[in-house]
Amino acid sequence: MAEFTKPFDSKLGAGLLLLPTFVVLTVFLYYPAIQTFRLSFFQTLLLGARQTFVGLENYATLATSPAYRTSVLVSFVFAAIVVAGTLTAALFVAYLLFEVEVGESGYLLIAIWPYALPTTVAATILLFVLHPNLGVITYAIESATGLSLDWFTSGPQALAVVSIVAIWKQLGYNIIFLVAALNNVPETLTESAKLDGVGRLTMLYRVYVPLISPTLVFLIVMNTIYAFFSTFPIVDLMTSGGPDNATNLLIFKLYRDAFAYSSLGKASAESVILFVIVSILMYVQLRFTDNHTHYT
Repeated sequence: MAEFTKPFDSKLGAGLLLLPTFVVLTVFLYYPAIQTFRLSFFQTLLLGARQTFVGLENYATLATSPAYRTSVLVSFVFAAIVVAGTLTAALFVAYLLFEVEVGESGYLLIAIWPYALPTTVAATILLFVLHPNLGVITYAIESATGLSLDWFTSGPQALAVVSIVAIWKQLGYNIIFLVAALNNVPETLTESAKLDGVGRLTMLYRVYVPLISPTLVFLIVMNTIYAFFSTFPIVDLMTSGGPDNATNLLIFKLYRDAFAYSSLGKASAESVILFVIVSILMYVQLRFTDNHTHYT
């Protein structure tokens, strides 16, 4: 008679197994979050060595600061461009890869390799490639269009360049999930659509997109988090928030206030506000897309 394994039902054992994870989360996540919230009510000097309780003064200062309002606006515009641009480009590339029958693995590897690069390395490479004076891509665009590109001095150009780099860096992550989602679509639907004479783009947006909508919702949320939190190295290495604060994203302004101006209290308040903004955005996105998502 086969011997069955007894189910694991020890609460003490489960607690011991979870203890390392709980310790790591407490030390590196919960405690820093609590300290950040606490510091947001203090005015600090010398990287926190001197602290003076000021209540909501840091939040009031940010609310009345034109520079901070500009940073919020720039961050929202940047995030909208990155999320929409990344999803659109990744969906198109993933669909092309999905239709490839020979050499799909090689094409997929080429498509996702930028994601494997550290963000600092990717930003450095693109800085030289898109440099207004030395960049080969910039030179090619100027030669083909006759335009004069100098995103070192033009705010809109700088925001456009930073957005393009952020999209390029995040494409691979999106492509991986979208290719996997497309491969899970039943082949019978594809064959039926082809027999009915449905065009390729119509098939993509009418057949595939509704079926992979849960993956798209997940990527919208992840791309939003990426745009607000993970693009700091791109801004730091390529524009340093300039020109004229045109790329001074919230995450970069937070860093500069904390470490360049030694204002940890103000930077902590900015951290709390940034966390609240992204949390609200995620909630709105999930609530809005819930009625348009098809789960199977």
